[in-house]
Amino acid sequence: MDHDGVLREFDRQMREGARADGLPGVRVERAGAVVRAGGSEHDWHGVLWSAPDLNEDAADAAIATQIAHFRSLGREFEWKLYGHDRPVDLAARLLAAGFSAEPTEALMVAETEALTADVELPEGLRLLPVTDAAGVELMARAQERAFGADRTDLSARLKVQLAEAPDRVSAVVAMAGDTPVSAARMELPPGTEFAGLWGGGTVEEWRGKGLYRALVAYRARIAAARGYRYLQVDATDMSRPVLQRLGFTVLSTTTPFTYRPQAPGSSGSPGARG
Repeated sequence: MDHDGVLREFDRQMREGARADGLPGVRVERAGAVVRAGGSEHDWHGVLWSAPDLNEDAADAAIATQIAHFRSLGREFEWKLYGHDRPVDLAARLLAAGFSAEPTEALMVAETEALTADVELPEGLRLLPVTDAAGVELMARAQERAFGADRTDLSARLKVQLAEAPDRVSAVVAMAGDTPVSAARMELPPGTEFAGLWGGGTVEEWRGKGLYRALVAYRARIAAARGYRYLQVDATDMSRPVLQRLGFTVLSTTTPFTYRPQAPGSSGSPGARG
């Protein structure tokens, strides 16, 4: 894989050239030195891309402008910072402006066709395509057990996607009888070479049995049939070794920096967790 060439195309197609996902109210727009996205309360709000020539003098002004914009909307938002973004101290500038850093993940990419082979499931398990609200609820049950976190916003967003733009998302849940034990989804942005793998999670007692690999292969086959050349994933420290064994390559890192507007009458610096 041409590491630098694929990273350039990822930045061009998925960040600078990002498009709205076709859902009502979702917006992606160029605003000076950044590309930002937003929509309803359940949609993702934040900065997807910043200009590669953003310098120290312009960075603070760009940060302040985005804080003012999302504050005016009453929205918490995320600045999705990549390891190769400039200036080199952009992370420190975001922290100084009141953002909180989430754990850093690895931006990983693989050739789709290399991952389409069938994977044998453990006995008693089956993969169920998620196509409606009932399927989303099954996904949420599996992921809440896997991650120990509420999935309300993601579930609400996925229900709208399946209803309004089903060709741009694919989701699957692994069932042990009537119990959901693993789930994942894939974003299929039109006009790009990259399909995005998201949300893969397996409940603890079913880990280490090949389910993660099976869900990757399931989605790879769909992406290949739709003409996507690459699979892209933001990998945690837990999933990165598994993905490397499957053939994924690290292109960069990505760190979410979250800004939470200060509640009226509260004290502390803007964006503090409180």
